Amino acid sequence: MSAGFAQVKRFLRESSGLAIEEDKRYFIEARLRPVLRANGLAGFDELALALQRDRRSELARTVAETLTINETSFFRDRSLFAALADRLLPRLFSARAETRRLRIWCAGCSTGQEPYSVAMVVDEALRAHPGFRVEILATDLSRAVIEQAQRGAYSQFEVQRGLPVTLLLRHFTRRDDLWQVNDALRSRVTFKVGNLLSIPHDAGSIDLVFCRNVLFYFEAERRRGVLHRLAEVLASDGRLVLGGAERIADLCPQLQADPLTSFIFERAPASRPDRRA
Repeated sequence: MSAGFAQVKRFLRESSGLAIEEDKRYFIEARLRPVLRANGLAGFDELALALQRDRRSELARTVAETLTINETSFFRDRSLFAALADRLLPRLFSARAETRRLRIWCAGCSTGQEPYSVAMVVDEALRAHPGFRVEILATDLSRAVIEQAQRGAYSQFEVQRGLPVTLLLRHFTRRDDLWQVNDALRSRVTFKVGNLLSIPHDAGSIDLVFCRNVLFYFEAERRRGVLHRLAEVLASDGRLVLGGAERIADLCPQLQADPLTSFIFERAPASRPDRRA
């Protein structure tokens, strides 16, 4: 492994949590080739030197964003969205009958399909719970994908991946070759650039956190730190939703698996002070 490649890997691990093995060098090279060309850099050694000079530069941000995995689709994992509609939201609406306010966070939201899917389920649920205020925050490390999510314009291929026709016609408008999210649905979601490695301590109390298919790209120690912070911002009776293949094992004793669903987690009894906002 060249010294430059090792330094770029270290930068990625420290800045975004991404752990990329030596056998993925071809992936890094393919993704970064246009970045190297655009910045007049000959290879990893020169890139490593540039990153050392300024780890907060526009180049550093571009490198981290370029290597972020952004695979997503509407209603990815039907069993999760069935649980959201049938169990999670009804329980939370009942528990928040007094404050009539819910806070949902979609971390690692990529190009927006997940938060918009959540918003569609929320929209349906609010028909039975008028007067509730549901805030949906969606964050991602990449400014480029956040801007794309904010636009809310998707190709025919993208909407065909998981989006039922009834919801497509209800919440989207066809504009030329794209499907545009209607303003009513788009207004339910606030998109922001955010890094899971620096979750703010003043994030408040979140009722429902989605962090799916993100943590398995992190090394165990980074994963442990992120899970600890997610547990801290989770409401005492809130729920954390991970990807179907993600397991936290002994990484975070503050969290325990929901008894009915392996990919949903709740705060362990010993870590449940009432922190609702």
